[in-house]
Amino acid sequence: MVEKQHIIDRFISYVTIDTESNPNSVTTPSSKKQWDLVNVLVDELKQIGMQEVTVDDNAYIMATLPSNVKYKTSIVGFISHFDTSPDFTAKNVKPQIVDKYNGEDLVLNKEENIVLSPSYFEDLLLYKGQTLITTDGTTLLGADDKAGITEIVSAMEYLIHHPEIKHGKIRVGFTPDEEIGRGAHKFEVDKFGVDWAYTVDGSQVGELEYENFNAANAVVTVKGKIVHPGYAKGKLVNSMYLATQFINSLPKMETPEHTTDREGFFHLYNVKGLVEETKLQYLIRDHDRKHFEARKQVISKLADKLNSQYERDVFSVQIKDQYYNMREKIEPVMHIVDIAREAMEKANIKPIIKPIRGGTDGSQLSFMGLPCPNIFAGGHNFHGRYEYVPVESMQKAIEVIVNIVQLVAKQ
Repeated sequence: MVEKQHIIDRFISYVTIDTESNPNSVTTPSSKKQWDLVNVLVDELKQIGMQEVTVDDNAYIMATLPSNVKYKTSIVGFISHFDTSPDFTAKNVKPQIVDKYNGEDLVLNKEENIVLSPSYFEDLLLYKGQTLITTDGTTLLGADDKAGITEIVSAMEYLIHHPEIKHGKIRVGFTPDEEIGRGAHKFEVDKFGVDWAYTVDGSQVGELEYENFNAANAVVTVKGKIVHPGYAKGKLVNSMYLATQFINSLPKMETPEHTTDREGFFHLYNVKGLVEETKLQYLIRDHDRKHFEARKQVISKLADKLNSQYERDVFSVQIKDQYYNMREKIEPVMHIVDIAREAMEKANIKPIIKPIRGGTDGSQLSFMGLPCPNIFAGGHNFHGRYEYVPVESMQKAIEVIVNIVQLVAKQ
């Protein structure tokens, strides 16, 4: 398949370009610096021989690898996103190469005593003897999802160089702003023109996912009253104290750190408070649609209950749905999951079929009429300083993509 050094060079060329998205922006892409990688990718797709390479005003890239068979086949697509998470800095990423990992602690940054240890991140032990790409401990890596882009581009290049491999028409798409939930918002499904697609945006080798959370964002605004603290008795109302009552009234064990598999949660991820006003921002997540709706009601009813207790409107709630579980859109076309499963088994990979405890572009695209399961890209510990990706995992993802298009051509 594709040699390791070629993959490493391509991946590093992508991750060293800062493409952090900005949730506070209203533009698409949300940050101008995403264009820096967009321009590189457009040029590279043309250079390797892809056709119909386009990029629109919102930075959505599409390209075509024409069919090399004379009969009609299904048209399949592969999609990844080029932005990185605003949860942790992507500025001045300095990847480190660990050849033949020995299973011991990896010192990412000696000066700051930042260590990537298998005693905490047990998955590291799956990759003894392999080549790892890590951070230097001060930034994220960007394998989410520049590993996916590396794999898609490399697979297309491999197919172009090996015309004896039979395949139908293939489309690739790269999107901005997935990390802030907008990656598919302006994706032109009709223009993409495929029967189905796969996002290459998963983690561990073998991951194959067609379920994800139903997701909403809730903003709880708590109103207080500010007066001079020296004359505050009976007058001052500290919104931050009231906010803690709201926080402590939600189920304490229904948070991300206490849940797994298909269990949903309330996740308080941001608090901004002053005496006069405090804002609480929550993620509401559940795989089950009825439970998801019930969770939203829990938030709203708690605000109503506390307002009744204080006999005035202290708490107000705004809830906005973000995306839904794509399972209901994938189940009627389960053969597309079966193809990915067979492609993995052909590459001697045991498929790990499990629900995503998150979302991908595929969840939104599936509801836009483009069924889109998710397959592994190989990275681990996304969105932080301990992120890493084994090069051999990227090689396997490339092999799976090539296997998928061959299987589709036989359908």
